[in-house]
Amino acid sequence: MRKVVIYDFGSQYTQLIARRFRELGYYSEILPYNAPLPPDAGAVVLSGGPSSVYAPDAPLPREEVLSSGVPVLGICYGLQVITHLLGGKVAPSERREYGPAELRVLFEDHLFKGLPKSFRVWMSHGDRVEVLPPGFRPLAETEGSPYAAIFHPERGTFGVQFHPEVAHTEYGTDILWNFARFAGLEREWTPRNVVEYLKREIRERVGKDRVLLALSGGVDSTVLGYLLEEAVPGQTVFVFVDTGLLRWGERERVERLFPKVVVIDAKDRFLNALRGVTHPEEKRKVIGRLFVEVFEEFARSLEPRPRFLAQGTLYPDVIESVSVVGPSATIKTHHNVGGLPEDLGFDLLEPFRYLFKDEVRAIGRVMGLPEEVITRHPFPGPGLAVRIIGEITEERLERVRLADRIVEEEVRAAGVYEKVWQAFAVLVPVRTVGVQGDYRTEGEVIAVRIVESLDGMTADWSRVPYDLLARISERITGEVPGINRVVYDITSKPPGTIEWE
Repeated sequence: MRKVVIYDFGSQYTQLIARRFRELGYYSEILPYNAPLPPDAGAVVLSGGPSSVYAPDAPLPREEVLSSGVPVLGICYGLQVITHLLGGKVAPSERREYGPAELRVLFEDHLFKGLPKSFRVWMSHGDRVEVLPPGFRPLAETEGSPYAAIFHPERGTFGVQFHPEVAHTEYGTDILWNFARFAGLEREWTPRNVVEYLKREIRERVGKDRVLLALSGGVDSTVLGYLLEEAVPGQTVFVFVDTGLLRWGERERVERLFPKVVVIDAKDRFLNALRGVTHPEEKRKVIGRLFVEVFEEFARSLEPRPRFLAQGTLYPDVIESVSVVGPSATIKTHHNVGGLPEDLGFDLLEPFRYLFKDEVRAIGRVMGLPEEVITRHPFPGPGLAVRIIGEITEERLERVRLADRIVEEEVRAAGVYEKVWQAFAVLVPVRTVGVQGDYRTEGEVIAVRIVESLDGMTADWSRVPYDLLARISERITGEVPGINRVVYDITSKPPGTIEWE
């Protein structure tokens, strides 16, 4: 399978480029900007980035990337890299071009085949191309960029100053599709092919060794459990750790889906370790460390000892936890990524590490998993520990667990559950005054969070009906002890994250 290789120069949109090609049916992979060109590269994309190509420390690709003969598409900074390295000139713009711009197509030349002569694109750059490299010709322009798209016929190299990967650019997906067709790629990235590809990878890596899988009850670990059973039947030990930080009825659901699961009751152990811990990063590290300790203790009782620890880690988890590809910033540590100790004692097996949530759901459907599993909303690895702001106690856990259950029940009853990305409750340690039964009360606050998203990388707060919010508020203040106020979070991502901690 020839793939689209995306070199990451630090753009906030790099992961969107990968998603767009995969949605079109082309396998894409993100590599650091200075990585060698893989032998199975069928097309190359140079991402955007915050640098200036003329700066002394500007990130630049290896020479082979532009000289190999593999078709190349440079996006924003990627266009400027092509210009700079091949003999053109890039200079600061008189004014930064940010936001929508009207693109005027001068020549179709593959990239704009079948598209209108003028349409809206999304710009985000402070530099611009002043002089084209030899052999290149302009394909499109905007008011602020005379070389908004360029092409070298013999090299098969394109560059665009705008961002075709973002939804704000009209016909952006068509532009990427035209580039993939120009490169002669086949649309082989389908859910069924992905399942077979992952199973082959698992078989090759695991061999005859045993695997220890941490089941959480969420979509990712559940789909992974079914995938492991098909790939290496009988070699996986399924373990569910009841941390006491789980959603309502989670343990019972897992036992129903995986009758052979080993349940480890570690509620007291986790709560004792979290006593007095209030900082979210510390919570994640404590939980990550305890998870590993529990697994290692359990593994010592097994003969032969499993070599692999399998996890349903997704691409957004990796992106937000550590800068694994380009010069991107760490947003927060996920307990199953950055929170794990270096001396793990297992080899990590993370087949979904470069997949997005919707891709995992598509895999689950191909494998015949029930819809109640596939459509389940994401749940953070550290569980309710990061939906309680401040200290974690059994009393506060029961409050947020019950409130969270009410939110899910009402969202489902309103027919909204499968239309939104996540809906949940957060316990806020603010004492507020209320009136209940003619008496003055002091209670804590529940924040309700309902967001819409495609992949969790960006999100917008959901404009759900007021009647739904009213029912949620009435039930929480009436049924959850110690709560006398409910607020609705209307923050998008960015600037916030989906979870509060």
